[in-house]
Amino acid sequence: MIERIELGGGVEISRVLTGLWQIADMERDGSVVDPQVGAEAMAQYVDAGLTTFDMADHYGTSELIAGHFAAARPGAAELLTKWVPEPGPLHPGDVREAVERALTRMQQPSLDALQFHAWSYAHPGWMDCVFELQALKEEGLIRNLSLTNTDTAHLRMLLDSGVEIASNQICYSLLDQRASGPMAALCADRGVHILAFGVLAGGLLTERWLGVPEPDADGLETWSQMKYRRFVDTAGGWDRYQGLLRALKRAADRLGVSMANVATRAILEAPAVGGVVIGARLGRSEHVEDTVRLFDFELDETSRAEIAEAQAALYPIPGDCGDEYRKPPFLTAAGDLSDHFDEMPSPYPVYDGPGDRRRALSGTVWEDLAGFSRAVRHGDRVFVSGTTATHGDRLIGGTDAGSQAHFCLDKIEGAILSLGGTLDDVVRTRIYVVRPEDAEAISRAHGARLGHVQPANTLVQAGLIGDGYLVEMEAEAVVGSG
Repeated sequence: MIERIELGGGVEISRVLTGLWQIADMERDGSVVDPQVGAEAMAQYVDAGLTTFDMADHYGTSELIAGHFAAARPGAAELLTKWVPEPGPLHPGDVREAVERALTRMQQPSLDALQFHAWSYAHPGWMDCVFELQALKEEGLIRNLSLTNTDTAHLRMLLDSGVEIASNQICYSLLDQRASGPMAALCADRGVHILAFGVLAGGLLTERWLGVPEPDADGLETWSQMKYRRFVDTAGGWDRYQGLLRALKRAADRLGVSMANVATRAILEAPAVGGVVIGARLGRSEHVEDTVRLFDFELDETSRAEIAEAQAALYPIPGDCGDEYRKPPFLTAAGDLSDHFDEMPSPYPVYDGPGDRRRALSGTVWEDLAGFSRAVRHGDRVFVSGTTATHGDRLIGGTDAGSQAHFCLDKIEGAILSLGGTLDDVVRTRIYVVRPEDAEAISRAHGARLGHVQPANTLVQAGLIGDGYLVEMEAEAVVGSG
C-alpha cells in the first residue's frame, strides 16, 4: 500500500515523489524528450500508485511533459514544480508571469505546489518574491507555497513573518545528514514537511558502486553522479563511502530488498520527512517495482545500528541545508554556480562620492529623510549603519528576536557585498537589544553568521525607535582582511 500524506490545500501526495530533474540531463545534447513518450512513462508510475511528480522550470521540458499527461488524464497525478529565478530584483509582474507560465505548460488551473529557490539571502529581492507568491496563493493560483534548498534560519524567518510554508525540499541522505538536526526539529514543531531529494546520491548508494574502484571524471555519466561524487569526497572519500555501502548491502541482504530500498527507507522513516524524491529517466530507466517495495518493510534495529556505525566514520557535510548552492564548497555538478547563472548582482545600488567615498543605499525613506547611507566605504573600510529587521513596510521575523537578528545580518551582508567585501571582513559589530531575555537568541544568530571570524562586539540594552523592533545592529569591515 503506497503511503500518502496531506501536503495542504486539499492536496494529498504519495510519500515517494518521482523526480523529473533528469529530463534536463537527457536533453543536454540539444535533443527533446517526446512528450507522448514521457507521458506514457509517467503513466507507469501513476498506475502503480506513485502519483506525485516533482519538476521545475529549468528541468528541461519536464513541465510540458507533465502537462501532456495531465491533459490526457486530468486529476490522476499531483504535479509539484519549482521556480528558480536568476538572482536580482524582480517586480510583482515577473512573479505572476512565472506562475502563469508554469500553469500554461502544465495545463493546470492552479499549481498543486510551487517550490521557490533563493540564490542569495543578502539580496532583499528574494523576500519580495515570497510575499508575492503568498499573494498569488491567496488568489488561488497556488494551492501550496513551498520552498527548496532553504536553510533553517530563513525557513524560520518566513514562518515567523506569517508566510504559510507547506514543505521544504532539501538534500537529505545517509551521506548528507544536515537536515537531521535543527531543520528536522523546526519542521516537526511548525508542521512543515521535509521533501528529501538526493536520497540515493545520484545512484551512488546502490549496488552498482559497491566494491568498484574509485572512478575518474570520465567514469561518471550523469550530472547527478558528478554532483554527488563531490559529496562523497567531502564526506571523507571513496573508502569511507564504501564502508557505508557495505553496511547497506548487509541490511539489504538481511531484509531481502535492494540497497536503494534500504537507503531510501532510512530517510523515509526520519523525523519530519513527509516524502522522498526519487529521480527517473522517463522512457529509459524505470524502477517502479523496486520503488513500490519501499512500503513493504521497515528497517530492523541491527540494520539501523550498522548503518549508524558506518555513518560515524564519515565527515559531516558542512553548513546547513541548501548551502551547497550559496557558499563554498559548491557541491554542484560543475563545482561552482556557473551553470546556473552568469553573475551575482549587487544587492544594493552603489554611488560614488562625496570625495573618495562609495555609498550603498537600500532605498528606504529614512535614508533621504535623515541623510544617511545603508553603508559607506572609505578606502578599505566599510561602515554599516544601524540596521533593523525592516523591509519596505514590513517587519521581518515577527516577534522572534532571533529571526529579526538574522534578517539584520542579511541586510548587513548585502551592504558589505555591494561595496566589495564579505561577512568574513567584519571586524566589529554593535548590537542593541530591547529585552534582556532576547540576548541569547540574538547572540546565537550573531554566532551562527560571524562566529568563524569572531569580530569585536558590544551588546547593550537600549530602547529602539519603531514598533516591534527587538534588535538593531551595526558593523564595520576591512575589505580583504577576512
